[in-house]
Amino acid sequence: MGALFCLLSAAAFGAMAVFGKLSYDEGVSVDALLLVRFGLAGLVLMAIAVARGAFRGIPRRAVLVSLGMGVFGYAAQAGLYFSALTRIDASLVALLLYLYPILVMAGAILLGREGTSRRRVWALGLALGGIILVLSGAASGRFDLTGALLAASAAVVYTCYILVGDRTTADVPPLALTALVCTGAFGTFLVATLIRGTAGQLTTITGAGWFWLAVLSLVSTVAAILLFFAGMARVGPSVASILSILEPVVTVVSAALVFGEHLTPIQCIGGAIVLSAVLIVQWPTRATDPSGLGRKTGGTPLLGGPPPPSNHPRRRPPTPDPAQTTAVGG
Repeated sequence: MGALFCLLSAAAFGAMAVFGKLSYDEGVSVDALLLVRFGLAGLVLMAIAVARGAFRGIPRRAVLVSLGMGVFGYAAQAGLYFSALTRIDASLVALLLYLYPILVMAGAILLGREGTSRRRVWALGLALGGIILVLSGAASGRFDLTGALLAASAAVVYTCYILVGDRTTADVPPLALTALVCTGAFGTFLVATLIRGTAGQLTTITGAGWFWLAVLSLVSTVAAILLFFAGMARVGPSVASILSILEPVVTVVSAALVFGEHLTPIQCIGGAIVLSAVLIVQWPTRATDPSGLGRKTGGTPLLGGPPPPSNHPRRRPPTPDPAQTTAVGG
C-alpha cells in the first residue's frame, strides 16, 4: 500500500500541468489559477492540520518563517511554472522542472553541506547532457526561449527554496509546513490580485473552468501531498523518492494523450537521461545515507509537480528532503 500511495501521489502531481492547461483552455488566467489553487488547497490543508493537531508546540518564529517561504519562495516558483505552461508544452516544462533534484545536490555541495563523489559527478554530467538534448527542440516542433527560461527558472527558484527551507523549518511537521506554505502563497496572489485589480476575472470563469481548478487544487495538490505522506510513512523517504520519479513520466504521457504533444526521439532520450541522473542521485548507497541523497527533496508538489526542507511536502534532509519541503507541485 505504501508503494501504491507513492505512485498515486506521483501520478496526481504529474497530471497537474495537464489540468493547468485545460483550465487555460477554458479561459482561466494564470493569476486566477494561482489564486484559486492556493486558496482552496491552503484552506483544506489548514483544516486537516488543525484537526490533527499539527501546529501544537510550533514556535511562532517557525510559523512566520514557513509562511514567508510560501509568500516569497513557493509563490515565485509556482508563478514561473504556470507561466511557462502558457508558452511551451507541458512535457517540456515537466522535464525542465525535474532538474531540481540535481540542482539541489549541486547547491548542497557548493555550500559545503555535502561532499562530492564520482557518482554525483556522473549524475551532474548526465543531467547536463540530457537537458541539452531535451532543449534541442520544443515538443511540438516550436521552440519558445522565454517559456524554456521560465521553466528552468522555476527549477532554480525551487532549488533555493529547498536549500533555505532545509535549514529553517526542520522542526516543523510536514503537514503543518505545507499548510502554512500554501497559505502564504495564497496571501501573495491575493495581494497581487487586489493591486492589479484582476479580481473580476474570477466572475468570468466558466463551469468547466471551475471544475479543472477544483481538480488541480484537490487532486494534484491536496490529495497528492496526503498520499505522498501516507506512502512515505510506510516505505520510507528513500523508496518514496525513487517511486516519485514517475511524476514527469505521467506528465509526458498524459500531455500526449490529451493535447497530442510529442517529444522528438532525441528529446525522449534526453528526458530518459535526465531521469536516470535523478535516480542515480536519489538511490541510497547504504542503509544510512549521511548525504541525504536517498531522501527526496521538497516539493511538489511539490508542485507535481511539485512536491522540500526536512519535512516539506514535495519531498526529501541533508540534501533537502522534498518530501519535507513543500509538496506543492509546480
